[in-house]
Amino acid sequence: MLRLDDFYKEGTDPTLPLMPDGSGTDWDSPRSWNAAAAVAAVSALAREGRVEVPVYDISSSAVTGRTVLELGEEPVFIAEGVFAAEIIDRCRELGLLADALCLRGRPSTTFRRRLLRDLREGRKAPSFLVRRGWMLMRAEGRIVDRQVALGAHACGKEEALRRVDSALRQWSLYRPESVPARPESVPPRPESVLAQPESVPARPESVLAQPESVPARPESVPARPAAETVSG
Repeated sequence: MLRLDDFYKEGTDPTLPLMPDGSGTDWDSPRSWNAAAAVAAVSALAREGRVEVPVYDISSSAVTGRTVLELGEEPVFIAEGVFAAEIIDRCRELGLLADALCLRGRPSTTFRRRLLRDLREGRKAPSFLVRRGWMLMRAEGRIVDRQVALGAHACGKEEALRRVDSALRQWSLYRPESVPARPESVPPRPESVLAQPESVPARPESVLAQPESVPARPESVPARPAAETVSG
């Protein structure tokens, strides 16, 4: 699974957007995220089966290292993150999109799971996390609507899993058996930039979307090589 949240801009980036009242960085704005770098990673992983990506620490708003992600023999993979929906059109233009999903659940459940996760990981000060979580819970309807407008399909866990399974079956037909490198005539692995609003069960997984039973921000349902998922 490609973690698109690792492409947040660092806290020292002068292009970071500010909150309306100027009190600090607006981390819920797509402008706090490096969409171009995310698309480049999705493309490299889909076409080459391997990509080096940043490791981002939310608590310090900084990149703390680099890691290599490899697909092996998987025909598709999932790219999940809060802003995944922002790159649906671009991934489709590049022929990389297998599906785009937005996991939708009860706002109150998402609020609870997100808060517990963020407190456990020490992402920000508790007071900030509570205020932000409450704001996102109240805005969830608008968040989901935006994901849908950007091209994501809003659905629950069971439907997401069915769509992921369908994508796996479909794209596995394009994958030549025991061939180390993909021939020119074979299309690259589709990804799924699944975007998901921050109000769904935890991280989505599976080929395009399969949320794990993990608490936290609703993210796209991406998992292994899969389809594109968007998360908001």
